[in-house]
Amino acid sequence: MANFFKSLFFGESEESEEEKRAKNFDVLKYDGIKALKMGKANYAIRCFNEALKLQEDVEILEHLVNAYTREERMEDAVNTTTSMLEVEPENVQVLLLRARLNYVIEKYAEVVADCEQVIRLDVMQLTAYLLQGRAKRFSGDLLGALVILSQAIQLKGDFSEALLLRAEILLELKNYQDGLEDIEKVVQLLPEEEHAYLVRGQLLEAMGQAAKAEADYRYILELNPFSEQAYLRLGTLYLTQKQLKQAIALFDEAIELKPDFAQAYHERGGAKLMLGDKEGGVADIQQAVEFGQKMDQIEGSYSNFEEMYQNRPL
Repeated sequence: MANFFKSLFFGESEESEEEKRAKNFDVLKYDGIKALKMGKANYAIRCFNEALKLQEDVEILEHLVNAYTREERMEDAVNTTTSMLEVEPENVQVLLLRARLNYVIEKYAEVVADCEQVIRLDVMQLTAYLLQGRAKRFSGDLLGALVILSQAIQLKGDFSEALLLRAEILLELKNYQDGLEDIEKVVQLLPEEEHAYLVRGQLLEAMGQAAKAEADYRYILELNPFSEQAYLRLGTLYLTQKQLKQAIALFDEAIELKPDFAQAYHERGGAKLMLGDKEGGVADIQQAVEFGQKMDQIEGSYSNFEEMYQNRPL
């Protein structure tokens, strides 16, 4: 009774241990959220982990995944999603999140397993098909990737991401005609998607349609004058066709736009060597190395560039 009157007249009350824990939990939770918004991910991680010692909370686990991801602590992020799934084992979005995180750290079998679980729970979750297709591709199961992507495209005929990925895989498998059919659909759906034109250009090259391939690479440069891949593909096309002066002029342009473009220096060096400009070719290749291109990434030696471009795969 005395405590009651003390509380009534002086505004004081005795908190229970449970109330103290709840208050500390709230403070840690919102301090962590505030720290995360301020870009202080490490401090946020400490707050969230301390809060979880007091109380299990799915919202905090979500924030913790975000914080770990910002700090590139991907394994910790994956483990946290696993904790979330222990609370909600059939949460499709968390399964997809864990699949994406495992994809980043190249744990492709785990990606496939989570995506299969997502599809069992919701057959129309198209993201799961696409992510599984990517994982199968990079784990070497190209045919398996084609199967899952084809299933997705059957569900949604204008699924541009799946069509683009299937075209890339068909290019790898040298099934150029089917790949071209897919990529034509992508170009119609996404007329300004640079990568679609890059893939179509490679397919057209492989089919012996160099002029059309050149047009695609040129169009990419119209869309994005800084596209390194378009410069490299177009330059390689010129080199394989022995259009050495055109290749050098193209790489001059690329280097003017991006002075530290190591691969452009390397390719220009090869073209110069093939034209008999040994001094200029060696200087370009040395410059490429200085800009960070490792020697084991350079195909062949200074003396066999001509052979390299004669036999270079598309």
